[in-house]
Amino acid sequence: MASPPLPSQIVEFNCKVMEEKLKSLGLKVKHHDENLRFLKSEINAIEEVCVDLAIKLGNYHTSVAAVATNDTSTEEAEQRTIRSILDQDKTAAALVCQLKVRYHERTSNMPLMKDILGFVATLGKVNDDHLSRVLAEYLGMDNMLALVCKTYDGVKGLEKYDKDGIIDKSSGIHGLGRSVGKFLNGRFTVFCLENLRSFSGDVNIDDPQRKLILHRPRLPGGESPPGFLDFAVNMIHLDRAHLSCLTASGHGLRETLFYSLFSHLQVYKTRADIQCALPLINDGAVSLDGGILKPNGSFFLGYSKNLEVKFPVSLEVSSSPENIAEMEEQVKLKNWEKERLLEDMKREEDLLKQVKELYSKKKQELMDYLTHPSLTQTPRDSPPICSPATPGSNPFGAKSSHTRRY
Repeated sequence: MASPPLPSQIVEFNCKVMEEKLKSLGLKVKHHDENLRFLKSEINAIEEVCVDLAIKLGNYHTSVAAVATNDTSTEEAEQRTIRSILDQDKTAAALVCQLKVRYHERTSNMPLMKDILGFVATLGKVNDDHLSRVLAEYLGMDNMLALVCKTYDGVKGLEKYDKDGIIDKSSGIHGLGRSVGKFLNGRFTVFCLENLRSFSGDVNIDDPQRKLILHRPRLPGGESPPGFLDFAVNMIHLDRAHLSCLTASGHGLRETLFYSLFSHLQVYKTRADIQCALPLINDGAVSLDGGILKPNGSFFLGYSKNLEVKFPVSLEVSSSPENIAEMEEQVKLKNWEKERLLEDMKREEDLLKQVKELYSKKKQELMDYLTHPSLTQTPRDSPPICSPATPGSNPFGAKSSHTRRY
């Protein structure tokens, strides 16, 4: 006849049953948590697409409005920038600009001139005069007038030195200046594309402008802060010729020159928008009404001065009406998808809440049972406790009136 189970065995068995139940509930909690994380990532991806589409639509409508109210063509804007550079007498930019414009046949085949791609101010355009002004002020005149060379050999060719480190004024850009009766005064900035640290992230290869894929600032709810327009580096428009200008490692002007100048500089509509988004700004910000916050946390206050050199304003319409209609339809579709995902999230949150409550309840039951185990009552949802029994025997060892006698 089998011996009855010991009290300790009953407690151990009951605890095991309750622990298995807790483990099962824990897996359900994990499952719902993973579902919520997946749904949240899908919603974030949809919001990213919607923001991109909103920026493109905004650029289109801005371009259309500008074309309708402005008689200045893109070519005229470029010529105005070149004239403003030529007016900066005794600067390297003015000298090189003059050599390229007025002495093109004489200097175009010189290795020194062939390696100079242009100037910061002429290598990019923007679609808004306010943006042109604030970005020019943010960079400062030295950077706007900086020469941009393709290779380090081109940089070395700009200036030669004697054995004492004194500039040889008969060679390089100084010698070219003397040949046309121009003399340089002071220092000048030069960027070498192949020496610049390029953007390490991904580029949107489906975008004709090859814009950088950057993580937009987000409020706790996941939405972009009010007034946020885009990153400055992605608001620079590159001509087709400049888009095809790549370094030996395959990086373009946006990934090298303009990323080194602007990094993650954010662009907002107003100063008030910048102030509201301060906790989300790490690399500075500017606003269309003239607000400037530097990456080191310093603010530029007061009135902006009359800027002599700015980025040309491109008034070309950014997309065709057919593409705009398609983008507007995409926005509607993405918003519908977002609504469905939000409904799924609500269901998952309700289920997660229920499972967590049940988990807490079962955990408390286990703790109570461990503290005051009962030998006469098994935990709820547990099978009755018994030991293996032989045919015709009572599981707890007591004789039964229905037991056959042998």
